[in-house]
Amino acid sequence: MTEKAAIRGRIVPKQDRHEIRIERVFACAPGQIWERLTKPARLAEWLAPGKIEMRIGGAVKLDFADSGIVIESTVTAIQIPFLLEYSWSSPGQPQRPLRFESSIAPGGTRLVVTVSIPNSEDAPRTAAGFEAHLEMLAASLEDVPIKFPFALFKELRSAYQAAMPATA
Repeated sequence: MTEKAAIRGRIVPKQDRHEIRIERVFACAPGQIWERLTKPARLAEWLAPGKIEMRIGGAVKLDFADSGIVIESTVTAIQIPFLLEYSWSSPGQPQRPLRFESSIAPGGTRLVVTVSIPNSEDAPRTAAGFEAHLEMLAASLEDVPIKFPFALFKELRSAYQAAMPATA
């Protein structure tokens, strides 16, 4: 595994779910991250084309056309420019609460991404996927958007599998 592929998050088993928490500090202001979390043109640079209505109960729609995944959810928490929460799912699917929390940190802004998924789902895959998208976010913040880094994703998935806590 390369130095770049070192995992930055952790997977914590919680009853019938896994909570994935990834933390990064970006050399920018919270407003720059907020713009990329919420503005359609910026969101497409690092996550997927889509739109988020900026209010509690507002619609969230993200379309990952290459994989066929569509997220259709609603905003459950919002505090501009520090907190955004919705479910990483569509109607009829299990709820997968996803939370983006930012705060001022030495050197810029700390972003904590937390997602909770059912135990039956592949937590290392989910963690590696979000880490890969955070690499894309870092590139977007430098105004040099990149495509999804599959090689990094694969390395991170293996690293998360190796670090995955044993379940009882």
